Amino acid sequence: MDASRFASPHIVHLAHTTAAGGAELALKRLLDAETDWQASLLVPACEDEDVFAGVSWRSVRGVRQLAGASSGGPLRMVGLAVRLLVQAAVTRWHRRVRDSDLVVANSTRAAAYGALAVLGTARPFVVHLRDHVTPEALGSFGYRMMTSLVLPRADGVIANSNGTLATAVSFLRDDAVSAVVPSPSGLERLRAVPRTEGQPLRIGMLARLDPWKGQLPLIEAFAQAFPDGDVELDLAGAGLFEHDAFIGQLKRRAAELGVADRVNFLGHVDDIASLLATWSITVQYSMRPEPLGQNVLQCLAAGTALVTADEGGPVEWVRDGQNGLRVPPRDAGALAAALRRLADDPELRSRLGRAARSTPGLLDDAEIAAIHAHLYRDVIGAADSGRVAERELSPVVTIPFHASHPLAAFQAIPVAGARTS
Repeated sequence: MDASRFASPHIVHLAHTTAAGGAELALKRLLDAETDWQASLLVPACEDEDVFAGVSWRSVRGVRQLAGASSGGPLRMVGLAVRLLVQAAVTRWHRRVRDSDLVVANSTRAAAYGALAVLGTARPFVVHLRDHVTPEALGSFGYRMMTSLVLPRADGVIANSNGTLATAVSFLRDDAVSAVVPSPSGLERLRAVPRTEGQPLRIGMLARLDPWKGQLPLIEAFAQAFPDGDVELDLAGAGLFEHDAFIGQLKRRAAELGVADRVNFLGHVDDIASLLATWSITVQYSMRPEPLGQNVLQCLAAGTALVTADEGGPVEWVRDGQNGLRVPPRDAGALAAALRRLADDPELRSRLGRAARSTPGLLDDAEIAAIHAHLYRDVIGAADSGRVAERELSPVVTIPFHASHPLAAFQAIPVAGARTS
């Protein structure tokens, strides 16, 4: 291998939209960090909102993808298939892809056209797994694509939790490199902003407005816990991916429950550090097991009292009663009881918030970028040698809360500033 190429490889990152979704924000943070690879970004087309606007490494090529296209009728599936094939062809022959050392798909949809683009070539291919590999999470079409094409072709995968990786591992080749790494979440900024919470008590959820993200049961729990008074609920997030109508449903339900004047719809928020500093209680309450939302890590780093559903990726980070509360999923009554408990106990909120900030594994974006750089070189080196190289690496974090913590078994180079013991 050319030593200079290995020192600063050219990596093409594939996205599927320029809207400010969690995967897109994570990618922007990754590439804004001090990476030591040459980065290019390809997206099918610009949306009305462009989270990547103004960055020098963006290259827009191809056709617009269908939003929400992992499920739908036969005509919609045909339309998606045609668009995927066209985008795969455009990507395959793109100059930056032809000159690249590695292609990295940032999301499930990007992985679909990316896997088609590199099919039949020797170009190394890495997939970010941000969703569980199940029909429920990906839709029937997306699941078939992921399990029959994407994962068998992948030379490496980066999963956001152990639970996410477990849903994919049976579809990977034996020689594929895999690692569990949290998404870049801007935690350094969240730690730096001092808390400014006050009265009235504010409860918040940071998530795109989507029926499965749990805003509806949160409104119902909020109404049960605080039928009157001055406690307020903030919902921060946009209605992305054809879910604009869901905002109206949420507002109608809040009105029916008599709490509309205390439920605030903030839309997309850029400065989440300042926002989280004003929330006393934060909630993650997805309606199916959450792979691992960045919001969980952000709420922990901000030092809020966090309530999570007792399933999925969040349980790998939140220990009940120590750095947050875990409640049964899909149970508005249980969620209401937890909110009421925290509202009535300022000392408990304070204790949980202090412990949340000290949660092991809350890495800064630059630390996560260094881990990615090492894994990317691992995949490139394996492709060049025709086999997966044996790695003798040190753990970044050696004291998880428990054995299922996402960094408990992660192997990577030591990162400057990482908290170890």
